[in-house]
Amino acid sequence: MAQKITTFLMFQNGDAEEAMNFYVSLFDDAKVVAVEHYGPGEPGEQGTVKHATFTLAGQEYMCIDSAIKHGFTFTPSMSLYVGCGSEEEIKRLYDALVEGGGALMPLDSYGFSTKFGWVNDRFGVSWQLNLP
Repeated sequence: MAQKITTFLMFQNGDAEEAMNFYVSLFDDAKVVAVEHYGPGEPGEQGTVKHATFTLAGQEYMCIDSAIKHGFTFTPSMSLYVGCGSEEEIKRLYDALVEGGGALMPLDSYGFSTKFGWVNDRFGVSWQLNLP
């Protein structure tokens, strides 16, 4: 089997399915591929995501709702980088992703691109948006 690397998002508060559906709603060529939920008597909270796969712009991602509480969550030192094709696209994505989250770098020209923005979304996932 060929080696494959997939981004894996671990959620701590039962947000995995909501986050996955939100992300799929934002991007072209995006879909939920599979979702497995915790059932009765399993280690995770019943109904939360045991394991899910989804695609954004054709790229595969995985996510879970962790059954184990950890002393860490997402950090901006690892972010999802999106190359945008238009002013409208970068503005739409920035506005949707920053809502309920926070701006790390507001949409602006920083010299290295026409327009760039960096946000943490409401689930704590960090996104860099670039319009070259």
